Order: sequence, then structure tokens, then C-alpha cells
Amino acid sequence: MFSNSYIFKYSAVMVILVAALLSAAAILLQPAQDKNIKVEKIQDMLMSAKIESTTANAEALYDKHIIKEVVINEAGEEVGVYSKGKFITGDRRAFTTDLKAELKIKQDAAVGKTTQKPVFPLYICVKGMDTLYIIPLQGNGLWGPVWGNMTLKSDFSTIEGISFGHKGETPGLGAEISTPIFEDQFPGKKIFDDNGEFTSINIVKGGVANSNIDPIHGVDAISGGTITSMGVDAMIKNNLSNYITYIKNHRK
Repeated sequence: MFSNSYIFKYSAVMVILVAALLSAAAILLQPAQDKNIKVEKIQDMLMSAKIESTTANAEALYDKHIIKEVVINEAGEEVGVYSKGKFITGDRRAFTTDLKAELKIKQDAAVGKTTQKPVFPLYICVKGMDTLYIIPLQGNGLWGPVWGNMTLKSDFSTIEGISFGHKGETPGLGAEISTPIFEDQFPGKKIFDDNGEFTSINIVKGGVANSNIDPIHGVDAISGGTITSMGVDAMIKNNLSNYITYIKNHRK
């Protein structure tokens, strides 16, 4: 029989060996994981602009269609502009800006927890003869984070397309936000009224047809997914509000 000392030493060696192997595997796989995350992010953006892509051609299509990455501050000023592989203004890239972190900075600044100022990413996309503007979205659903991208036409009001994602919303209910049945309601809707006032897009429980919301500014909520729908409604309003000054300045 093996002694307790032998068993202890053997177990310790095995633990160290397995830990080393797992660490090595994580290091070796990290570049591939980072690339997958990057490609998925690109595909989500292109999807919102109604540009079909695959994992194989997503990066090439990004370079073709996204002509400029812009980072703006709360005053609507461009503090970072990146185009064709180089910085035109500042040193902040929209693609590497962590929107979730910037929204946290905004929240903390509002209550005096930080003196940092948030910035927000914006992507300028050319598709055919059209110039489009892609705005990333980040918020919370029922069970966890929800996110997306909204693409606006050149009037900065009409929605070209939208894409949503989620971490753990209920299948068949809140998870429907990332399906065509929900996303296809958005194209053609407007986030500003005829007077130039910001309306956002209202996600209406019970349906727009049964409300007093102008159909051009609303979509039907997910049936049975009330809290997720409310989270998406708040996400759209809260995120778009960061771009209103920039939009109004450029609409002039």
C-alpha cells in the first residue's frame, strides 16, 4: 500500500501538472478567442446595417464599409476619429471603447463618484450610395445584460436596421429580442419627430395599435417578455440620449 505521504505528494504533483496544462491551453487559445469576439462584434454591427457577413469575410467587409470610427463626448464633440488604419483626431478608437464601462463612468459622474468624463463610440458606414451611422447599445434585461446596434440613415432619424443580443433571457419569451420577429419591426421607424424633438423608439406592451403612440415611433413589445422589453426600451432611450447633441449639430 502507498503511504499517506506518497498519496499527498502524488496528488500535489497532479494538481500542479493539470493547472499548468490548463494555463498553457488558456494562453494558447486566447488569440483565437479574442478573434472570435472581434468577429462576432463586427458581424452584429454589419447586421444592423443590413450587410450580410460570415466569419470568414466579416473583417474585410468591416474595412470596406466602415469608413470612420468616431468617439464623442457628452458635448457632442469628436475626441477621437480613426479611419483607414490611422488616427485623424485624438487617440481613442470606437472599436476598442468599452461602452459598458463608459456608461458606468457616466452613472458615477452623475452622483459625484468620479470626475472622469464618459465618451461614446459611433461608426460611419457607407453602403452603396448611402451613408449610415451605427450606434452601439448596452443595457439590462430580466436575467442579465442585453446589447445591440442601431443603424440610422443619413437623416440621423430613420432606422436602417437593428440587431440585439442577450446573455440569458428566457427562451421563447425575452430571448425573442434577437429574432427577426422583433428586430424586423424597427426599420423605417424614426427617433425624432417632425419638430426635431427626440422621441426614441417606444416598445409598447399590448401593441402600438392599441396605444396612443405614433406608429412611426413605436414597436410591439415581446409577448410574455415584459421586463426584457422594458429593459430594451430603457436601453435604447438611455444610449441614444448620449448622441442627441452630436446628431442635432450634424443635422444642421
